[in-house]
Amino acid sequence: MPLLAVLGSVIFLGVGTSWAKHALFPQIGAAGTSAVRVGFSALLLLVLWRPWRGWPGRADLRAIAAYGAALGAMNLAFYLSLRTIPFGLAVAIEFAGPLGLALWGSRRPIDFLWLALALTGLALLLPLGHGVGPLDGAGVLWALTAAVFWALYIGFGQRLGHLPAGRSVALGLSVAALVVVPVGVAQAGVALLSPGVLWVGLGVAALSSAIPISLEMLALQRLPPQAFGILTSMEPAAAALLAWGLLDERLTPGQWLAIGLIMSASIGSAWSARARSAPVEAALPG
Repeated sequence: MPLLAVLGSVIFLGVGTSWAKHALFPQIGAAGTSAVRVGFSALLLLVLWRPWRGWPGRADLRAIAAYGAALGAMNLAFYLSLRTIPFGLAVAIEFAGPLGLALWGSRRPIDFLWLALALTGLALLLPLGHGVGPLDGAGVLWALTAAVFWALYIGFGQRLGHLPAGRSVALGLSVAALVVVPVGVAQAGVALLSPGVLWVGLGVAALSSAIPISLEMLALQRLPPQAFGILTSMEPAAAALLAWGLLDERLTPGQWLAIGLIMSASIGSAWSARARSAPVEAALPG
């Protein structure tokens, strides 16, 4: 069941994002699409979790504000990257954020192998003159920006571990909407109010946010964090395959190799973290 939940989360996220790029980008642009997706996601989760039933304290609200701002900036930067680079490659580059955070400060020899794999994969994708395929520099820069905000989002989110997950995510997405929606309005204007845009935006929000977040929460209740990290490492490959089928975004063999290297680094990092925690767990009285 946890495996199916993670797999479902990855697939729903990929389908929702592909649908957004295909149906909404031509009408309201990347920023407008991000605004509709985040705005509707916030509304859906507010209705689902009703966080006002247990309002956090002032210190928690400040942490939620930072968490939500990072989440909004991450979503906006990621959608801006999709204007000019393929979905699967954008996800692979964005993975540098959580992967770098996981490896930060590590001194174990095996972790340097995962770092080397990740850097090799990124080097193949970055437009440095020796890449495996032509990628737009601005798109790569936006994906790297999303990676930085993903790492910040994780860091801020860890400060909210004592709160119910649904409550913190709903409030965090509400803050994210306050960050993203004004940018989308500035770009797309009244086009955001088109009935077609609103209906597709609602569907995209459900597929790429509300459903995946709910499935991830179900999986996290039954899986150790390291195992969850290993399973979610399939996301770049799943995104690339879905984009190939739904958007006809075809990658070169070298770009698939780069995705494979970054995925291997992510899986290895999660496995190492699991191995490090095993002696501690074994020492606990039980």
